[in-house]
Amino acid sequence: MFTKKSYPLALLILLFSISCSSSSDNERSKAENDNAVEDATTSKLPLEKIKLPEGFSISIYAENVENARAMALSPSGTLFVGSREEGKVYALKDKDGDNFAETKYEIAKNLDMPAGVALKDGDLYVSSTNRILRFNDIEKDLENPAEPEVFYGDYPSDKHHGWKFIAFGPDGNLYVPVGAPCNICLREEPIYSSITTLSPDGTTMEIFAEGVRNTVGFDWHPDTKELWFTENGRDMMGDDVPGDELNRAPTKGMHFGYPFCHEGTVKDPEFGDQRPCSDFTPPVQKLGAHVAALGMRFYTGEMFPQEYRKQIFIAEHGSWNRTKKAGYRVMLVKLNGNMAVSYEPFAEGWLDERSQEAWGRPADVLVMPDGALLVSDDAADVVYRISYER
Repeated sequence: MFTKKSYPLALLILLFSISCSSSSDNERSKAENDNAVEDATTSKLPLEKIKLPEGFSISIYAENVENARAMALSPSGTLFVGSREEGKVYALKDKDGDNFAETKYEIAKNLDMPAGVALKDGDLYVSSTNRILRFNDIEKDLENPAEPEVFYGDYPSDKHHGWKFIAFGPDGNLYVPVGAPCNICLREEPIYSSITTLSPDGTTMEIFAEGVRNTVGFDWHPDTKELWFTENGRDMMGDDVPGDELNRAPTKGMHFGYPFCHEGTVKDPEFGDQRPCSDFTPPVQKLGAHVAALGMRFYTGEMFPQEYRKQIFIAEHGSWNRTKKAGYRVMLVKLNGNMAVSYEPFAEGWLDERSQEAWGRPADVLVMPDGALLVSDDAADVVYRISYER
């Protein structure tokens, strides 16, 4: 039986019990929602160093996206991001519409270089070294996604150039590159140094383009629906040769030169005697040597001025073995029909030219529905948003 003197003690016991219960509920709630992380903008990256044309500005769209590589956007606005070294796939949500994705979901982890992501009919496709995975109805439960199924599992398992950018083409097929398993070599198996296609049901794989050393970015012209892609040139021929390439493949069966010819006119010192450069399709635009041109997109938005419409943005990841570093920027290629008329920096400043130190490395670009341009950075672990204000 309680006495008046025991009331304070009982009250303390009751409050302690409620506190413990609340703490336990919070822990359970945290455990249940471990896959969703809420972020606030805390970035200390020196964005003021990024040089852009007049009227443009850059901000952080998402941060703490470890090793952010290729991007794909769902119709509902979920941004899916792959990684290479981290082995993870993320989903990012800007729930309050303030142009900052405050919620990050970890869709998968411990995958083998899942750099590429693509969406079709609500399903998420993720590249791995030797296979393509499919997460069915991915947005049904981002916090607890179902295990993926193997959509196609017969690609080579070589690690060298084994990471893959993937995208669905206008024909409904999934386009998947298979890079050369080396710096320079000639393999008998035709699947190497190619861009392949997978039928919508994953049962048929075909080679679409040959002689492609390694492409980590492609897109289709918004009018002609023709495939355009970047290609990384070979190493160990000097600081300035060969250049990376921007190529156009309007039809199936074209050969782009590797390993016999580079940048359209440069004969390979080891394999060049076997076939002349005239046998192959030259690039639309020769890019900088060793700049590591990765993601590319045609600008299909309406936010940027007219001069940018249907032009090409390219993420240059940056060189790794050039005496003076090159790349580390976003480039703009302007076209006149199918001809490139200029190749110039659009966003630069991730590389300090004097110290030769880089604080960021652009990996992919993506046009948002509002016309802003997203840029992923696998070194700074962020996604930037570049916008224009008239």
